[in-house]
Amino acid sequence: MPTAASVRAELQHTGKYMMQYGLAWGNAGNISARTEGDRYMITASGTFLGELDDADLIECDLAGGVYGAEGRKPSKETPMHRAVYENRPEIGAVLHASPFYSTLVACSSIDIPSNWFVETMYYLERVERVPYFHPGTEALGEGVREKAKAANILLLENHGVLVYDTTIREARMALQTLEMACKMLVVSRGSDIGLNGIPRDVEKDFLERAGYKPRRQWE
Repeated sequence: MPTAASVRAELQHTGKYMMQYGLAWGNAGNISARTEGDRYMITASGTFLGELDDADLIECDLAGGVYGAEGRKPSKETPMHRAVYENRPEIGAVLHASPFYSTLVACSSIDIPSNWFVETMYYLERVERVPYFHPGTEALGEGVREKAKAANILLLENHGVLVYDTTIREARMALQTLEMACKMLVVSRGSDIGLNGIPRDVEKDFLERAGYKPRRQWE
């Protein structure tokens, strides 16, 4: 079980990573990770992901308790994070961001293919859309709750994306894979370049037998 200190350090690294690779901008976005039991650590309201200090990360629990906040408030998007942790006990980290190409796709009706290459087959196996609700509202949290078990990538319409996985590292890789795939999708359409997908039976065989990652179990 990771300690609160190790989770804090990895979230700080992740915030810098997201800024460095164009996965976040300004003070948009919020990130979290489980610590122990029913607790998780989340960025405080109004933080800049690229420069997170210790006070910018607040520990909470699924019942709504807040620990060591020192006058700060957890991100207003906490309902989304809590909805994922409550419904997916195997999930260790949740990243919410608005990367350019992923957000462009979230503001459209374009579907994201999963069968382009190894990483998309695994990380983008299931992508769902959540209708627009005002950011930070319980309604948005409930919208996420309805789709949390159906995918590990949620496109928040006219808002951004929510990515969650077993560890912080895996969530980072999923977010970067999503942005790469969305960039390929947009650029190929603008350049009139058709992209060939891997046959679905081959994709299924890869997920079940290749051993690239442990097979996800879906309900």
